[in-house]
Amino acid sequence: MQFGMPTLIENRTLEDNIALCKNLGLRFIELNMNFPEYQTDRLEQTDLLLRAAEQAGIYYTIHLDENLNISDFNRLVSDAYLETVRRTVEVAKKFLCLRERFGAGSRPLTLNMHMHHGIFITLPDRKVQMYDRDFDTYMKSFSVFRSLCEEWIGDNELMIAVENTDGFRGYEKKAIEYLLESPKFGLTWDIGHSKAVREADVPFILAHQDRLIHFHIHDGTETPPKNHLALGDGEIDLAERLRLAESRNARCVLETKTIEALKKSVQWLRDRSMIE
Repeated sequence: MQFGMPTLIENRTLEDNIALCKNLGLRFIELNMNFPEYQTDRLEQTDLLLRAAEQAGIYYTIHLDENLNISDFNRLVSDAYLETVRRTVEVAKKFLCLRERFGAGSRPLTLNMHMHHGIFITLPDRKVQMYDRDFDTYMKSFSVFRSLCEEWIGDNELMIAVENTDGFRGYEKKAIEYLLESPKFGLTWDIGHSKAVREADVPFILAHQDRLIHFHIHDGTETPPKNHLALGDGEIDLAERLRLAESRNARCVLETKTIEALKKSVQWLRDRSMIE
């Protein structure tokens, strides 16, 4: 089981993130495409990224833009997101050499993605999710997406991992199950997110635990709902979640939002001999 860190907003440069990662003895950084410095054209400067990682002895995973919406009804928009995924897959292929050197024995390199809920229409008595209303159109977009991703990834040791956020909608569960029929897709369990929504996604995740390949590890509470806390600062049974992650040989991002919380989380793991 290998532990890494997220892209932290307190670190303004890649070099800052790498220095922290190396200092804490972590194995990888999850580059977050929500940050301007990790947009597709910046990630495509792979020579710079590879050289920096090789010097530090780490590797990268990638967190796709949280706004990624391959099902948008506007084809101009959805095509742009599909092209983003295609180009990011090409970047990830070039990162595989780092995984082979510094992440030996780990899962395929992961591109983490959120499910975009789409918009809803508010009626006097309820809210109607447009993707639920036009479910056939929604699923057609995932048919195209799955097929394209399989083509783009090919035989490379890459997988796209779907992460839980604030509760999977019913139509999303059906789309995820369709994606999981492909060996190129897996699941990310964000244990803090699930705690903050009273573990609403846990039954679905556990029903598909054989496809768990990636974890976002941070503490959280239900009342009030909080997540991204340092390990030990919340209510989650962390030992139980980490046992499952270990049984799945899953890669684990210590997804705190501050340097202080990340350092505290690393120490929590060291105190329990879960990390060197």
